[in-house]
Amino acid sequence: MSGRQSAGILAYRFRGNEVEVLLGHPGGPFWKNKDIGVWSIPKGEFEPGEDPFTAAQREWKEETNLPLSGNFIPLTPVRQKSGKTVLAWAVESDPDLSTFCSNTFETEWPPKSGNIQSFPEVDRVGWFTLDVAKEKITPGQVPLLEELEMRLQANG
Repeated sequence: MSGRQSAGILAYRFRGNEVEVLLGHPGGPFWKNKDIGVWSIPKGEFEPGEDPFTAAQREWKEETNLPLSGNFIPLTPVRQKSGKTVLAWAVESDPDLSTFCSNTFETEWPPKSGNIQSFPEVDRVGWFTLDVAKEKITPGQVPLLEELEMRLQANG
């Protein structure tokens, strides 16, 4: 695969008959009032030669600070509209969200003000049913949700 690549984790849990997935909302002033189509699995870019699964675990820790363990299932890579390829692994896990904490980034805000401010990379996380998640997640990642849904249905 050429071009920019990200690696991430799609955590899921069962609530009654429903499957819920954990998504993160991008931090920073640009995303503050946006909701539909902007959430994402916790993920980040990795360097050529870096193990994608190791990168996915690192990005999960950096973006959520949540504990995570289980049987990781590789999902089919997806290409987002930006051209970036996302490699992802699904895992059944139900971490306590009270320990959520994201790393930060700095940017000039407001633009051209000369003021450098720090913002969380992910400002919040939440559990969503698959139907709601398909609306909230960035469109290029919907196939990850669909594949997870198909795999879980096949396993009965």
